[in-house]
Amino acid sequence: MNFIRKIIDTRIKNDESFFVELKKIIGFTPKNLSFYKKAFIHRSVKELDKETGYPINYERLEFLGDAMLSAIIASYLFNEVPSGDEGYLTQMRSKIVSREHLNELGRDLGLLRFVKSNVASSKFGENIHGNIFEALVGAIYSDRGYNYCKKFIYKRVIDPYVDVLKLEGKITSYKSIFIEWCQKTKKDFNFDVYEDTGNDTVKHFSVKLYLDKKIIAKGRATSKKKAEEIAAKRAYYAFQDEISTF
Repeated sequence: MNFIRKIIDTRIKNDESFFVELKKIIGFTPKNLSFYKKAFIHRSVKELDKETGYPINYERLEFLGDAMLSAIIASYLFNEVPSGDEGYLTQMRSKIVSREHLNELGRDLGLLRFVKSNVASSKFGENIHGNIFEALVGAIYSDRGYNYCKKFIYKRVIDPYVDVLKLEGKITSYKSIFIEWCQKTKKDFNFDVYEDTGNDTVKHFSVKLYLDKKIIAKGRATSKKKAEEIAAKRAYYAFQDEISTF
């Protein structure tokens, strides 16, 4: 009995600690902690819902949070920039909810410390920070509804980070800009990507970026997409004067 009581007491203390830390992050009192616990369960745990038998992890809440974040940001831009057409508003929303920005938000809030996983944190990809942030948004919507979800997004995303004028000049994809420049100027380009793990425990990829059959930049990262973006960014700055004039 003492052993069982100790387990129960530990769980209660853990819940109390989680409740206090969570309240600091979201800015209001959560009603149902179960939503927020699910927002931090990694699929490696292989936990099943006792009622439905379906796997429990943050991915479903991530899906919901992504939709709510996109909708609230879209509503903000729609009202804030009455002159913006569909293309402009879509581009601005993409800049605000870019994977890079969401990863930064999740990292700044220290959300990784709450993740329940059977995988070492060193094995996580960089995008887990943004994924967990979106799952948290989904949990807030599930627990407290639209208005509280909107309140959180304004507090953590819009008020501290969104400046429409600055965002207009922000580049979210150097690769897209580089490709568009090559296509409009009829230049031949190629991203040569290959696996390059080396001595790293995590798989890495390297890329050589060719322009008119000459190597102009290289990149290396844990994914092909990141490696290409790094190479494209270096190429962008190498040819910035030419690219900015097209």
